[in-house]
Amino acid sequence: MSFVEDLFSLEGKTAVVIGGTGVLCGEMALGLAKAGAEVVVVGRSEEKGAERLREIDAAGGRAYFISADVASRESLSALLETVVTKTGRVDILVNGAGVNSPTPLFEIEDEEFARILDINLGAILRSCQIFGRHMLENGGGSIINIGSISGLGPLSRVFTYSASKAAVHNLSKNLAREWAEQGVRVNTLVPGFFPAEQNRKVLTEDRVAAIMGHTPANRFGNAEELIGATLLLASEKAGSFVTGIEMIVDGGFSAMSI
Repeated sequence: MSFVEDLFSLEGKTAVVIGGTGVLCGEMALGLAKAGAEVVVVGRSEEKGAERLREIDAAGGRAYFISADVASRESLSALLETVVTKTGRVDILVNGAGVNSPTPLFEIEDEEFARILDINLGAILRSCQIFGRHMLENGGGSIINIGSISGLGPLSRVFTYSASKAAVHNLSKNLAREWAEQGVRVNTLVPGFFPAEQNRKVLTEDRVAAIMGHTPANRFGNAEELIGATLLLASEKAGSFVTGIEMIVDGGFSAMSI
């Protein structure tokens, strides 16, 4: 094994990827598996889960699927119990479940606001409590919470989503501060504009033009371009002193002003 391979190797590690049936986290799950981790793909759709498992298997990786409801603390606790029984422990957790809505500001109803906050923020809090305790009791681990470029600065048309992601960024920093001495690293991976299921409703023609005008790379990101950042944050060697950061992968979007 070369120096670089050893630095980023996840051999012997178990990674739980919540939202692993989706476009972005699915690609992250594939990358973790290619680096040697046994990956637990977590989602609601068994069909999508099976498709992701076939991709990982074709790449020579190891993975299995578990269905879980991130809105339920009991379901997340059962998820951890199942993984520990099957694999022994959890070393890496990716929190990627999320929902979005383009509802205009004055039309946002309390029910929608509460639903989006509960999935985007509440689910991450619950899973960090449940899996974080396990990691603390077992000598450490890495938690990667999926943030958003709209969590760094407000974007139009996604009011509740932006507020929920900003809270995820803050929560991640607080957890990183709380658990650093005990070996549990918590970071936020911040994708820029990557076409995925969550944002297709808001990617109108004029909005795409505005995004491209503000992105030095002048294109959308490809899902596989998140893998490098994922491996850095996941690896206990390469990322051993990396905690509490916002790892931005956005083609330069956040570097632009005018």
